[in-house]
Amino acid sequence: MDQKMNVYIWDMDETLILLKSLINGTYAEAFNGSKNVQTGVEIGKMWEDHILQICDDHFFYEQVENCNMPYLDVMKQYDDGRDLTDYDFSKDGFGPPCDDLNKRKLAYRHRSIEQKYKKGLHSILDQDMIKSWRELSDVTDSYTDMWFSAAKACLEQCAVGNRDLASSSSSAVATNDTIFQHVNILVTSGSLIPSLVKCLLFRLGDLIPSENVYSSWEVGKLQCFSWIKERFSGPNVQFCVIGDGWEECEAAESMRWPFVKIDPRPSSYHRFPGLTPKELGHYFSVVYGESDSKDNDRLAPSGS
Repeated sequence: MDQKMNVYIWDMDETLILLKSLINGTYAEAFNGSKNVQTGVEIGKMWEDHILQICDDHFFYEQVENCNMPYLDVMKQYDDGRDLTDYDFSKDGFGPPCDDLNKRKLAYRHRSIEQKYKKGLHSILDQDMIKSWRELSDVTDSYTDMWFSAAKACLEQCAVGNRDLASSSSSAVATNDTIFQHVNILVTSGSLIPSLVKCLLFRLGDLIPSENVYSSWEVGKLQCFSWIKERFSGPNVQFCVIGDGWEECEAAESMRWPFVKIDPRPSSYHRFPGLTPKELGHYFSVVYGESDSKDNDRLAPSGS
């Protein structure tokens, strides 16, 4: 069978999730009075509080805030595989200088973060925090007309197929004589650790594994896209970038990849709910050819 792969490269803020536009009121203001601006601000600030609390309490953010890396595996070469079961991260003296010893300690933290990410927030949060998180999710979905649920559903639909056929980072499905693999990647301009926590809080952890989360904070989106192209190199690999900002647009153009611009305003063409894998398939076809669009149409769930 022929093998083809679609790689979906997503931005996070104001694409898969809304946060900044809630906090600064621009999301509500675009609805010309039909949404209460202060309600959106309060929702955004509650999410911000949750993110920072989980970052600091469970993901070493206070310790690693000044050591932002573009992805977790970048420090793996310094990890000697030590058993971390009884390791005391609060007393290992991690900090400057950035020598091999401290790089190893940072690698330990990255490994611990990766393990927590795989287990999910239910393994580390108490019942009160989980209840508060669920209630905030429901309130937010109601306020944003199901933006978060729709974005997650689109990710799920992009990763159609039996996940047992591939790693957790992708899924595969056969159409006639072709095996199509689908991979969701996140490239965010935010720093790495808060971005991983956001993925968990907004229930994207099962759809975007930790090794597929990239931070362009230090290196820029073009560099991240170059790494992704190298990682998934092959003659039958297709890439599509979905985001709201100029940087990912320019980087996609440099890579000659299709770009889908997301705009939260109610009158905009691409937003959630609304964007579907079938529509993304048409963007693939513009760059990669009409036959690939037909494959994407076949793989899109019915009714999309």
